[in-house]
Amino acid sequence: MYIISMVSLKRGMSHYVLATYRHVVATIVIAPFAILLDRKIRPKMTLPIFLRIVLLGFLEPVLDQNLYYLGMKYTSATFAAATFNMLPAITFIMALIFRLETVNFKRLQSAAKVVGTVITVMGAMVMTLYKGPIVDFLSGRGQSHHKTSAESADQHWVTGTLMLLASCCGWAAFFILQSFTLKKYPAALSLTAWICLMGAVEGSIVTLVMERDMSVWVIGWDSRLLAAVYAGIVCSGIAYYVQGLVIRQRGPVFLTSFSPLCMIITAALGAIVLAEQIHLGSVIGAIVIVCGLYTVVWGKSKDLPSSKAIQIDEKSGTQELPITDSTKSIKNDNIVAAGMLKN
Repeated sequence: MYIISMVSLKRGMSHYVLATYRHVVATIVIAPFAILLDRKIRPKMTLPIFLRIVLLGFLEPVLDQNLYYLGMKYTSATFAAATFNMLPAITFIMALIFRLETVNFKRLQSAAKVVGTVITVMGAMVMTLYKGPIVDFLSGRGQSHHKTSAESADQHWVTGTLMLLASCCGWAAFFILQSFTLKKYPAALSLTAWICLMGAVEGSIVTLVMERDMSVWVIGWDSRLLAAVYAGIVCSGIAYYVQGLVIRQRGPVFLTSFSPLCMIITAALGAIVLAEQIHLGSVIGAIVIVCGLYTVVWGKSKDLPSSKAIQIDEKSGTQELPITDSTKSIKNDNIVAAGMLKN
């Protein structure tokens, strides 16, 4: 998705139009399945649930994606993918605020989650404040071709990074709100269709305000159409649905723990397809972020057994009293008393 979107943006496609079209495609594809498959489990739509869906349609489809596309234009596809390694840390902080996660510093796994979050933030700061020399993984790939583009990108590097970080915050907030919404509206496929529909409507309004030239809506049979269709079906429709299922089972922090895979794949494809230049600061920051990330994941994985046990106890509704010396003595006294009554 990173590479295809970057190619379409370089060919002049408006990121507002791309974000809108992808959710139009996602709505057309997902809505029929939601109508057929969720007809027996779809709950009644209420005003509070609808307002949550409206906010979900703004957080990720409009705010997150437009800031992400704009930040990627100012930096690179590889840098954008690497910056999104902060997503688990930001999600973890928001989960703490909304009490979806708990921290007990007396337990090693809880301390690991906090330390990992701090390390992840430090890695993001390295990527933002230190650019460093170019790391040429594929030697001889047209240094002169990127001289002008690199100079123009330097002027907007910090601005693009801040936009990417704001995009991460919007995406993390989307996961948190999706987690709460699924508890009130458990039909995940229908919720996905509603989010895509609201994203298309709200994105259209934002595009009409920001883009006064109506010609930006015109796309041909090229990479711009491919980006809208692929991102709509895979990255919006299918992704929102699968994310909802994972969030309901494991929580938003576990879901975001796999984002470094995007960075590795995007870095390889970006260097080969787009001939992007990778800077030393991005490499160092990405390594630090991955180390912090998997510290958080390790702590989260250690919390899973205890959380499962608590859920089982809550479902069964049974409690067992601990056996102590006092209970044993009471049991013995009862046996002696029963023997005396028999005599």
